[in-house]
Amino acid sequence: MKALTATEYNFPGQTKVYHGKVRDVYTVSGNRLVMVASDRISAFDVILPKGIPFKGQILNQIAAQFLDATADICPNWKLATPDPMVTVGVACEGYPVEMIVRGYLCGSAWRAYKNGVREICGVKLPEGMRENERFPEPIITPTTKAEIGEHDEDISREEIIAQGLVSEEEYRVLEQYTLALFKRGTEIAAKRGLILVDTKYEFGKCDGKIYLMDEIHTPDSSRYFYSEGYEENFAAGQPQRQLSKEFVREWLMENGFQGKEGQQVPEMTDEVVAGISARYQELYENIVGEKFVPAAEDEDLLARIERNVTEYLK
Repeated sequence: MKALTATEYNFPGQTKVYHGKVRDVYTVSGNRLVMVASDRISAFDVILPKGIPFKGQILNQIAAQFLDATADICPNWKLATPDPMVTVGVACEGYPVEMIVRGYLCGSAWRAYKNGVREICGVKLPEGMRENERFPEPIITPTTKAEIGEHDEDISREEIIAQGLVSEEEYRVLEQYTLALFKRGTEIAAKRGLILVDTKYEFGKCDGKIYLMDEIHTPDSSRYFYSEGYEENFAAGQPQRQLSKEFVREWLMENGFQGKEGQQVPEMTDEVVAGISARYQELYENIVGEKFVPAAEDEDLLARIERNVTEYLK
């Protein structure tokens, strides 16, 4: 199985390129982005040494489906998907904050709560909650958008507005969009036998209009529980069956790696890579509700993407 771990294209009208942790973003003709979802995988803010076959295709196709399924809620950046691993869209100036929305108390929020914290990002939390318990209403816990290699930092609504990161009027719109998107994502997940636990959204502006950017409701940007067994596991204080990238982080932690200085990434054998790829395909099928159809395995991925994008840009 092949994995696409690096691209260096020169598309017609290209003006710049940005290589992110897992995506390569090409700016074309000034106002369009060609976003290539590579097969790179990151965890603990570190890009792992091997790519995961089909991961890019899986995340790109999940995001494209959810962008289409939420386009009536707010404008989004997507214009087309000319290749299974590529989305072309509107170039926006991104807000320097990510909108994290949580429906349940788990992950980092639970770790903080367990240590006595009762307010996250300016949001007060009820007393007496347990791990994986549903909040009375979803809460928004934004973070600053960090540069590569740095960690996102929690920030409150009040701090965002006071620091001039987003105006109060625009932040109100971001909140409305965030809650409406999460509600739609929750409804779609329920039809698939899933619970959308938490997720993040990124927004930007183009010509004075606010757009939803980036991927949404993918297993890399969201956490899902299986609905079946949720109540029983919660009542018994047992861990929930999760559908997210958490299994990759767990494998790394079991092998002594948490992204800390001096730690070595464990060896990613062919078996480990194939296992992660299989899990991503399982995630796709559960989240989308359809069988995953891999793009042809014998193709030259770089050449195929270049051909499909160039053809679209014509």
